[in-house]
Amino acid sequence: MSNKAGIPQGTRDFNAVTVQKRQYIFQTIRTVFELYGFQPLETPAMENLDTLMGKYGEEGDKLIFKILNNGLDNPAKKDQIIADFDKILEGKNNKGITERALRYDLTIPFARYVAMNYGQLTMPFKRYQIQPVWRADRPQKGRYREFYQCDADVVGSHSLLNEVELTAIYATVFQRLQLPVEIRLNSRKILAGLAEQCGGLDLMVPITVAIDKLDKIGLEKVKEELLQKGLSQSQIDLIEQYLNIQGDHTQKLAQLTTLMGNNPTAQQGIDELAYIIQYHQQKTGSTLVIDFTLARGLNYYTGIIFEIKAVGAEMGSIGGGGRYDDLTGLFGVPNVPGVGISFGVDRIYDVLEALQLFPEAVQKGTKVLFFNLGEAESQRAFALMQDLRERGIAAELYHEPSKFDKQFKYAEKKQVPYIVIIGSTELNAGTCIIKNIVSGEQTTISQNDLANQLF
Repeated sequence: MSNKAGIPQGTRDFNAVTVQKRQYIFQTIRTVFELYGFQPLETPAMENLDTLMGKYGEEGDKLIFKILNNGLDNPAKKDQIIADFDKILEGKNNKGITERALRYDLTIPFARYVAMNYGQLTMPFKRYQIQPVWRADRPQKGRYREFYQCDADVVGSHSLLNEVELTAIYATVFQRLQLPVEIRLNSRKILAGLAEQCGGLDLMVPITVAIDKLDKIGLEKVKEELLQKGLSQSQIDLIEQYLNIQGDHTQKLAQLTTLMGNNPTAQQGIDELAYIIQYHQQKTGSTLVIDFTLARGLNYYTGIIFEIKAVGAEMGSIGGGGRYDDLTGLFGVPNVPGVGISFGVDRIYDVLEALQLFPEAVQKGTKVLFFNLGEAESQRAFALMQDLRERGIAAELYHEPSKFDKQFKYAEKKQVPYIVIIGSTELNAGTCIIKNIVSGEQTTISQNDLANQLF
């Protein structure tokens, strides 16, 4: 009995039209990255499990796809394998069962690469990376188990000019995609200051994890979660005041300064936000928003954090990132500052599709189909077709002699705009019939003029 064809939940096949639209997004992002001096990098799909675990917080670690070791079917190791699996079921990692995992994002692999090659890199090192990542998440709208990320990172520099430039990259890319977005900014230093005001830095993880869920579960549920994690009512009240700060950039920063009571950690974050806003006073084509509810619940962020929201679309964030000033220290190379951003290509695609913002020219395909009307005719058609291809015109020759109706239907289904017919009469006369399928216009021209007619 044959198995029913299918693919894993949370993954997708892409047809030609979809691939072309995705390539349009990739190329737009890639062009802007290179315009800003970033160079490409690729890393393996799998990493050592130790490289990934413990880098994304408790919630993130649960979403890492682990890869089973080879040789688990070895009868000689049966008893040990059973014991190892029992440990896995208890939520523990065991090298006897799994030592590798699919990458969760591109940032940790990048940090691992920098640590391994630190002595050979020119600092500051600016790289971009466009590759798929995998997360064992529950599939839903805009959330997949396999998806692409497009990252740009700078390591080896503390300068806030990097954050200014990354903000400009976001603005430039979305201008070119003609997609209106909000570029949301906050600082983990402000969140650290909030934790200090609540009693200590040890509260930062539960506070940021809860705040990061605000858009999904609402303020009351966030307060309930904070209460369950042991925070007092007075601490929760302070956090609620923080989350309710409103106004323009100046008003928000002033209100926060008052609330934080000149906390030095928070004040440093406030000053950094003001610095970035000052550079982008001119119109960027995107809206910059200081958003104190933005937390980005990844433990490695230490400074400015970014999140991108599409205007007019029901979609979560379509990009994000931030500063991570000691990420390579996880791999034995301390004190290497870094900052990076990421584009969520799959979500960007969904938004562009929903808002009908893809240009018509994105869908490129065969421009000319030569009918196959016999051996001699097809040989002449093949020579003309090759000439068109050398000039950059996509062309096909129908694969076998068939009735006109069948070849017409092939052209229509593939949305080929022009067909060229060379029968015995045209072959002897050195002419060809060219027909525009869309308009129905048909003319007979010299074969030598075909390329000029189509340009």
